Amino acid sequence: MTEYVGKAMPRYDGIGQVKGQTKFVDDFVLPGMLYAKALRSPVHRGLIRGIDFTAAKNTPGVVGVVTADDIPGAKRFGACGDQPVLADEFTAYLGEEIALVVAVDEDTCMEGIEKIKLDIEEQQPVFDMFEAMKPDAPLVRPDLKSNLWDYGSGMTTRVMYIGDVEQGFAEADLIVEGRYQTGEQDHSAMEPMVSVAYFDEAERLVIHTHSQCLYFQLGQLAAIFNLPMSRIRYVGGVVGGGFGGKNHIHADHLAGLAAIKFKRPVKYRYSRREDLLYSTKRGVFILEYKTGIKKDGRLTANHIKLWHDSGAYGGFSPYGVEKCSMFASGPYHIPNTRIDGQCVLTNKAGSSSMRGFTIMNGQFPMEMQMSKIADTIGMDPWELRFINAWRDGDIGASRYVVRGAGALEAMRGAAEVHGIELPEHLLAMSSRGR
Repeated sequence: MTEYVGKAMPRYDGIGQVKGQTKFVDDFVLPGMLYAKALRSPVHRGLIRGIDFTAAKNTPGVVGVVTADDIPGAKRFGACGDQPVLADEFTAYLGEEIALVVAVDEDTCMEGIEKIKLDIEEQQPVFDMFEAMKPDAPLVRPDLKSNLWDYGSGMTTRVMYIGDVEQGFAEADLIVEGRYQTGEQDHSAMEPMVSVAYFDEAERLVIHTHSQCLYFQLGQLAAIFNLPMSRIRYVGGVVGGGFGGKNHIHADHLAGLAAIKFKRPVKYRYSRREDLLYSTKRGVFILEYKTGIKKDGRLTANHIKLWHDSGAYGGFSPYGVEKCSMFASGPYHIPNTRIDGQCVLTNKAGSSSMRGFTIMNGQFPMEMQMSKIADTIGMDPWELRFINAWRDGDIGASRYVVRGAGALEAMRGAAEVHGIELPEHLLAMSSRGR
């Protein structure tokens, strides 16, 4: 082991990528392979009244179509199991997949799609979280009772707390409030969403995927295809960038359905435009902070209200609210803390994971709040952070006991890198205790 520790090692996949020899999912071209493209919803919210595929099916080169009626198993998928594999009754965001046209090439697929007669009744969408939460707001989906995510038994607010936040405010010398927002972001991976599916000589359904989490998604696919996992050969490999965006199924389920129906290899891929418009994003968070503080810099209380835009379906977002709530107070000892988190549905493409999944959405505004506090009380921002940084034995917002704290050491390292000389009393502080 010592021959490797502390030494730079070549990437095992580096040479292939530099020489252009690496094979990504889109590089697979199989004999007799068909291509699939999706008929997507032309409206943000609508009821599907009827679809006529006659002209599309009669297009030269079109092999057929795949609709929700062709799904042999589960009609819905996703981390929360609430997203239609193919929409057949309603659409909840612009670009939602309704059906597939399968043909000899993508141009023919698109020609077929243009000939489909879709009868869809457009309805009023809702895009703003706070509009969506109003009692008279249109429902994002007709199967919902509320646009607020229900965590169970009608609970729409996820609460975490330690101590008594009102008592903490009573003990404070002053209170600082702030409102912060993190915007929607696309992962912009070099490889768009793509999948190749076919049956091998053992009659297993083979799916070449860009997935970041094969085994999580394999269970969902087995349910959709109504196949045991042993009948699915789920092949991962080189991912052309993911950053969290490929934790959600985008193409595998639809390529697989087309391969099952037509018993030929099928490739389904997003164009770059489709990838930017319809793949999952890092969703919007809005957070409001109310922080109590002593004149000597000690934080006494923190009440955080946060809202997360999930898009039209749950996905990872309800979990993301919980995860953001855990860390929205930052790495600081605040004995009285309360976080109220809500996950809000809107008529947008779904939100999902992205690097530092929902953690940075809480860390960023807490650090902004700390700088605002420092300005308010006239304290050096380094001093404020050193005073309140976690030590071993402190209690986090979800009542976890902090062990192996390292915020002080990390800040000292950051200061050293940037040539900032910290006073001796800060350098003497230790994460091992107060």
